[in-house]
Amino acid sequence: MTRRGQGGQARAGDLLELVRSGRATTRGALQQATGLSRATVGQRLDRLFRAGWLREGAGGPVDSPLGGRPSITLEFDDEHAVVLAADLDTRHARAAVLSLAGEILAEQAGAQSVEDGPDAVLGELGGWFAGLLERAGRRAGDVCGIGLAVPGPVDSETGRVVQPPMMPGWDGYDITGRLARAFTERTGAPAVPVLVDNDANLMAYGEQRAGYPDCSAFVLVKVSTGIGAGVVVGGSVYRGVDGGAGDIGHIRVGTEALCRCGSYGCLAAVASGWAVARRLAEAGVPAESGSDVRDLLAAGHPDAVGFAREAGRRVGDVLATVVTLLNPGVLMIAGDLAGTPFLTGVRELLYQRALPRSTAHLDVVTSRLGERAALVGAGALVVEHLYAPEAVEERLRALGV
Repeated sequence: MTRRGQGGQARAGDLLELVRSGRATTRGALQQATGLSRATVGQRLDRLFRAGWLREGAGGPVDSPLGGRPSITLEFDDEHAVVLAADLDTRHARAAVLSLAGEILAEQAGAQSVEDGPDAVLGELGGWFAGLLERAGRRAGDVCGIGLAVPGPVDSETGRVVQPPMMPGWDGYDITGRLARAFTERTGAPAVPVLVDNDANLMAYGEQRAGYPDCSAFVLVKVSTGIGAGVVVGGSVYRGVDGGAGDIGHIRVGTEALCRCGSYGCLAAVASGWAVARRLAEAGVPAESGSDVRDLLAAGHPDAVGFAREAGRRVGDVLATVVTLLNPGVLMIAGDLAGTPFLTGVRELLYQRALPRSTAHLDVVTSRLGERAALVGAGALVVEHLYAPEAVEERLRALGV
């Protein structure tokens, strides 16, 4: 049986969830799963059809689990709306229009510095969104929500970043309100819901859903200008009590190096892309950020290769504890440093320090979605939020359906 509303019966939103998940895709199967009568199922489905969220499947009739005439299959109509998503890094950004199924319909990337402040950056994203919708051939009124990934800890209840070490001027800022206004100002469309989360969280969510949907404990570590981790347990992002879970870049590792957060001895101070860039600059190699290190690694620069492998060993030492604690099935390394030298260093220390029991069924891999991971995760976050049973009921009432 599926979840029930306050009245004890499955709601239209519960039926939509059953169809979207593939657990029940005919009227008969929905009756069997919910215990509702044929007439009540029909009434619930009629609301979803009128909203444009359901359609009849193209596969033709299938046998009904209740016997009798074959039933028409039902599908979630993933073409009735689109999602906007953006991924902010410290020095650049990426934005896209996505279908409700997660397909990227139009995409843009470019320079964007978080140090310019939230008002300017979010206002610029509003302009990007308007152009992307035009390129995708979709109207602004087709947008059902916006997802945003940021390089800092986020309070998921408020959508505000909390004491971000690499985002000066963003602490406590009303990101959701400003981005909603920017979208409206640039497109003329009504404001839509905006969801904000940490970039590593959304990368982990996107990668897990796209490539490892059956993995019940999934960890992604992003190593770019900073270091952060996203954890997906049981198909949901684990955020901690106020969004601080996964901030492994600021674990103390017994060094006196000064971190960008103002503390001494953080992992990010010795193993992030920024830390490796600093070491390269001290050695006379021009580098300022994780993206510069990535380019040097791609070119096979020997100093970059050596420093990246050493950074991987530092991170692998910390990940031995993470793996022992969480016992994940997949540990994914992503970000600017996620190449062979860094991954080799991670594996050297991880398998040396972690208990064999913790790594016996562990796959250590690199990103599949690459620079699009956070966009895919942000889009999925919006869709799962807006089409959850409770949200469906509220949205149907707002539509007058």
